[in-house]
Amino acid sequence: MSLSTYRQEQRADQAATAEQRRLDAAATDERHAERQRAKDERAARLREQARTDQAADRAARLQRRQERAERRAAALTPENIYRRGTLGLVASSGLASLPAQVLHFVSISPLLLPLPLALEGAAWVMAAAVAYADARGLPGWVRWMLRGLVVACAAFAAHINYGYGLSLEGPHGLSHQDASTVGAGLAAVTILGPAVFEIRQWVSTIAAATGSAEERDRRRHAARRRRHHRKVLRVANRLVSAAPFGALPAEDAWGRAWGIVHGCDEPSMTPDLHRQAAESAERMRTAQQPPTPAKNAEKAAESAVNRSTAELEESAPQAPVLVEAESTRLAPDPAPDVESIDRPVTVVAAAQSRPRRATGRVPRSARTSRPQRSPEQLLDEARTATANWPVEDLTAEGIRKAVRTSPQKARGLRETLRAERAADNAITDSRLADTAGVSG
Repeated sequence: MSLSTYRQEQRADQAATAEQRRLDAAATDERHAERQRAKDERAARLREQARTDQAADRAARLQRRQERAERRAAALTPENIYRRGTLGLVASSGLASLPAQVLHFVSISPLLLPLPLALEGAAWVMAAAVAYADARGLPGWVRWMLRGLVVACAAFAAHINYGYGLSLEGPHGLSHQDASTVGAGLAAVTILGPAVFEIRQWVSTIAAATGSAEERDRRRHAARRRRHHRKVLRVANRLVSAAPFGALPAEDAWGRAWGIVHGCDEPSMTPDLHRQAAESAERMRTAQQPPTPAKNAEKAAESAVNRSTAELEESAPQAPVLVEAESTRLAPDPAPDVESIDRPVTVVAAAQSRPRRATGRVPRSARTSRPQRSPEQLLDEARTATANWPVEDLTAEGIRKAVRTSPQKARGLRETLRAERAADNAITDSRLADTAGVSG
């Protein structure tokens, strides 16, 4: 082997060794970096977990604080304070009054030890019986009898305690005033316990009867309903009593009773209200129609000629007016109010008196009897006479002159004919609309 070949191999080995060291160093650095990244990630996870745990702890502490505040608020409501305070006063009065009774009876004889327990227990048992009677809704005399027993037991125990307080005057070194004070205090606390308990029960009963604002409004509504609709209430009560118990609810019975009394399926509506609604709707339709010159002239003529029989919705002028001759479309009146002349005349209001003729009043036997027509006959004659009249010409005065009837009947005929014309127009419009829809 030559020297040059050996050196080349040596240089190649050195280069390979250096490359291997470089690769080993790079691999080592990569492993260190990977371990460092894993370490950093683990530390980040631990910090995040610690922050999450701290936030959860803070939320839990806040939740516990809120729960304690809610419990305190619920416990410190006026109702709870009143109830628990009453029980505290009752317990205090029992602890203050019972030992004096025990000492009084035991000083007489040890065999009388159960007597104060029975006496004090009887008062509290009767007080609890009053609460039970209120809860069960027993008659009032039962509750007042139990209250009388409570008062009797408490008064006897107060008398015993007052006597025991007075007995402390001499042997225990108390003056007469101090002994009287002790006796009065023992008697007062003996009465205080049952009295406070009874007041608590009385207030609870009133609060339960009063209820919420919605219940009070419901009771007021029921009272007004009973006062305003007594007939319906009587019928509804009879329906409920006739049905099996619980089979007919009160509201269903009220609805049936309303239909029986007023004939309307919808409560709160009556025939009078339906009639008023129909009349109001008709007046509104009449008022919404555009006025025409012919209609205005005819109304002015009617208000001037028939001042005393004017229509209800029209107002008569206050001064005399000039009236032209009647239109040729109206039938002549057999007894006209104004004589026919060629020129306009001034017509004075009907309220002014007219001079009587010298002949006087015609006797009833000499008068010509008029045939009495039924409403159906009047309506048929009015339909025939006004068959070709426009709607705006259907006035009370025109119909009165056409069929020769009274102003009141003429107004009724006018409303009936207008209603029939409106119904015919509605049917015609609906048919035209159907025809247009089919052709379209």
